Amino acid sequence: MKVFIAGAGNVGTYLAADLHRAGHEVLLMEIDPEVARRGAALGVQWMVRDACEVSALDAAGLATADVVVAATGDDEDNLVVSLLAKQEFAVPRVVARVNHPKNHWLFNRTWGVDIAVSTPHLLAALVEEAVSVGSLVRILQLESSGAHLVEVTLAPGSPAAGRELARLGMPREATVVAVVRRAHVVVPRGDTVLEPGDEVLVLTSPESEDAVRSLLVAEGKPPAGLSTSRPPLPPLPVPPPAGPSSGA
Repeated sequence: MKVFIAGAGNVGTYLAADLHRAGHEVLLMEIDPEVARRGAALGVQWMVRDACEVSALDAAGLATADVVVAATGDDEDNLVVSLLAKQEFAVPRVVARVNHPKNHWLFNRTWGVDIAVSTPHLLAALVEEAVSVGSLVRILQLESSGAHLVEVTLAPGSPAAGRELARLGMPREATVVAVVRRAHVVVPRGDTVLEPGDEVLVLTSPESEDAVRSLLVAEGKPPAGLSTSRPPLPPLPVPPPAGPSSGA
């Protein structure tokens, strides 16, 4: 697989090294010569150019890339790289880093982004998933299809507890993809009986999310002695903008 990465900051270089070790062809582009030297130490191809310029992307052979990763520390640069990659070079898969949560809404197919990765949003979802019982938590959104990966840890009062998956009446646009029970993954089948404490992961369309919630989440207050969540965490700090075309 041929992967082009814009931005040789900590995120870009780590990703480049990991993909290179996995046997993929990686090209790293960075506008800052001092930062770009990190790519040389990784043993991957690298170029000192501005990834927001069409001529630079053309020189990098972007038309032959399988995946483009816009990983700079500037959201505007990442959007420009994504849009050029998709519209000018028809790259099949474009992944973009979201630095500031307030900009997440821009990272969609209109801007050429297939998958947007927002570290603050991922951390918030993982924290919520870790401390919540009996509530539906959105883990991931697939930008290309709009589908959501959601997780519910079944409370004792869940309407799904003690029932077979085939008898739940799951919507057509939703499917249980995994059940985690006592630290073991259970491959879901029609005769799988759900138990309180099971972590149920469901891939669902936005339209079916409420129906999934009603099937898995108990209405009203949780049973006595069961806490559905811990006190809310303080908001994540928003880092200051980084320099142009260099990842953080």
